[in-house]
Amino acid sequence: MKKVFAKDMPKLESPFLRKTINGEYIVTPEITEGYEWVFSDSNVKATEKLDGTNVSIVMESGELTAVFNRLNPIKMITGDWRINEALVEATKKEYIPSEDGQFFGEVIGPAINGNPYKLERHIWIPLAYVWDHLAYKSWGKYPKTYEAISKWLKDDIFSLFMRKRAGQIAFPEGVVFIHPDGRMAKLRRDMFDWWTGQKHKE
Repeated sequence: MKKVFAKDMPKLESPFLRKTINGEYIVTPEITEGYEWVFSDSNVKATEKLDGTNVSIVMESGELTAVFNRLNPIKMITGDWRINEALVEATKKEYIPSEDGQFFGEVIGPAINGNPYKLERHIWIPLAYVWDHLAYKSWGKYPKTYEAISKWLKDDIFSLFMRKRAGQIAFPEGVVFIHPDGRMAKLRRDMFDWWTGQKHKE
C-alpha cells in the first residue's frame, strides 16, 4: 500500500483580536487583520463548533485508506479504539464520503473531552454535515458587532447537535465561521471576559 501524506486541519483563529488583559487571554473588540470577511460577507455561515478531536480520513477509489488524528496516522482495527468506533458509527449513518480526497471532521463520544453530548458510542461527524445541518439561522439577524456577538454567545445560542439528537438545551463550545471558499475562523465562549468556567487548552 502506498504511503499517504496527510494535510493537517488548519489552526482556526479568532476573528476578534486576542490579547492578555489582567492575566486573561481574551478577545477584544478589535478585528483580527485579514478576518474582516467574517463580518462583511453575507455568504459566511456560523456553524456549531463541536467539542471533539480532529480526525481526517482519506478516500481512494471508494475505499477508506488512511485515518489521521491531526498529522498522527491511526491504524485501522488495531489503532485508537475510539476513532475506529467513531468511523464504524459514521458508516452506519452514511457520513463517510464516497468520492476521493481527504475529509476532515470531529470525533465526539464517551471518552472525548468529558462527553458533553452524553453519547453512548463515539462517532465521526464530517465538516460537510456541520456545514449542512449545524448552521445557526440566527447569524446575521444580530448586528455583527463585538457587543452583539458576545451577548449572542453568552445568552442566546444553543447546541444544535444536542437539540437534534435528544431535544436537549445546552450551550455549544462556540461557533466556526465558514466561507464558501474554504476560509474558516472560530469563536469559543471561553474566549470572552465573561467566561467563568474552565478554559480550553490552547
